[in-house]
Amino acid sequence: MSLALIEEGAKKSSVLWIALPSGPRLAWHVWHEGAIYVVTGGGEQPLPGLTESPEVEITLRSKDNGAELVRFPASVEVVDQEAAGETVAALARERLNAHDAAGLIDRWAARSVVVRLTPRPA
Repeated sequence: MSLALIEEGAKKSSVLWIALPSGPRLAWHVWHEGAIYVVTGGGEQPLPGLTESPEVEITLRSKDNGAELVRFPASVEVVDQEAAGETVAALARERLNAHDAAGLIDRWAARSVVVRLTPRPA
């Protein structure tokens, strides 16, 4: 499996499956600068155990028929939101149906965690 395949799959679908200690979780994400980014906590998608895991398994599925496209390990890193303003803005642009779109980035900074999932293709 190649990074190009992972990138293509991540860009075509706005959701993925993350294997967490509590079980697999569906999560929305954004592909940005060679990695997948998700946000959790503070009223956003609950991804229990993600920030404590050094690595997780990611599954990307076809948007058309739900078939598995690719499965791969990814390293987990909590993002310094202040230092990664462009990345956080890219993630915020993909957040659908936010009840407080104008204050989204400030809410995330105060109550949520942004996580970088860096693919480790075999």
